[in-house]
Amino acid sequence: MSSFAGVSVLADGELCPATESSVGITADYGYHLLVVHDYLRTKEEAHTGEGIRSRPFMLGGHRWLIHYYPNGETTNCADFISLSLSCLQDDAKKKHVEAKFIFSFIDQIEMQNPVHFAEIKTCSFTGCAWGCDKFIRKDALEQSVNLKDDCFTIRCDIMVYNTEDDAAGSKARLPDICHDYNILLETEAGADVAFEVGGEKFAAHRCVLAARSKVFMAQLFGPMKEGTRTSSVIQIQDMEPKLFKALLSFIYTDTLPLEQGQEEEAAEGKMSGVVEHEQEMEAAEDEMWLQWLQDLLVAADRYDVQRLKCICENHLSEHICVSMVMSSVALAEQHHCQRLKEACFKFIQVQAPLVSTNINGI
Repeated sequence: MSSFAGVSVLADGELCPATESSVGITADYGYHLLVVHDYLRTKEEAHTGEGIRSRPFMLGGHRWLIHYYPNGETTNCADFISLSLSCLQDDAKKKHVEAKFIFSFIDQIEMQNPVHFAEIKTCSFTGCAWGCDKFIRKDALEQSVNLKDDCFTIRCDIMVYNTEDDAAGSKARLPDICHDYNILLETEAGADVAFEVGGEKFAAHRCVLAARSKVFMAQLFGPMKEGTRTSSVIQIQDMEPKLFKALLSFIYTDTLPLEQGQEEEAAEGKMSGVVEHEQEMEAAEDEMWLQWLQDLLVAADRYDVQRLKCICENHLSEHICVSMVMSSVALAEQHHCQRLKEACFKFIQVQAPLVSTNINGI
């Protein structure tokens, strides 16, 4: 279980005196909260590259510090909020420190699940800081439910690997059940059911599917099972193979899958070096990602995988854009996503002229 490693409160553009002292725990896995008051003031007063520090906090035997950049850490991310994490060490007694970490909004429960760390790379904090230079676009934050009364709260989860003490057996251990289940899915060992989707075949395990989806439970073991017994391959209609593959991946790993090829496309875009097209490329990638989330939400609702549906709804609610807002409203109505519906209406109220122009141009 994750341990609480204190809270830092930023107000009037600086760290509140009442939360300046160091605080923390000795556990290897925990989280620190960064509460940002007066967001608009920090945005107006801070220049790009100017950060506000949290108070130091102890975790895994090391002192840590979070940096919050209201207008981005560099000019390349001036439209975003940047966050970074550093490990404070005495120059004369520096140790090799490795850790996994993730920043999330306080309500993003799915991001704070320990199993999520299985997909995060391990970073070396010896003499350097790591972070997220494009944590969220400022305009997206201002239209999201995460900003309440000009205040938002960031949670930083950290899992420390005390590499110098590994011989003593104190290294933090990640839960590996999802990793093991993913291997089971990829190797198809013991698979006892097959699906055909858009000409592609997928092997799976009845018990795993049934445990995670009421629809699969009914189809494989309930009133619908007779039809599946007589057919060696179950046909899935009206769904793309990549979506069904993503649905299976979440069922086995409990982790939101990326669209196939998305990471490669993003990497190619960054390598292009064409500065004048960067914003257009980012907008196109964001729209593709939102469309992918919409399709995945529909698939999750179809098979009653409620956790995946909730994750997709949360991401869509926090990343609404003019070109996708109307389709998001229709999606929310059809699939009973109240949070997404409310977020869309709030966005429309703020961006009414732009939304109207976008609708007229369709």
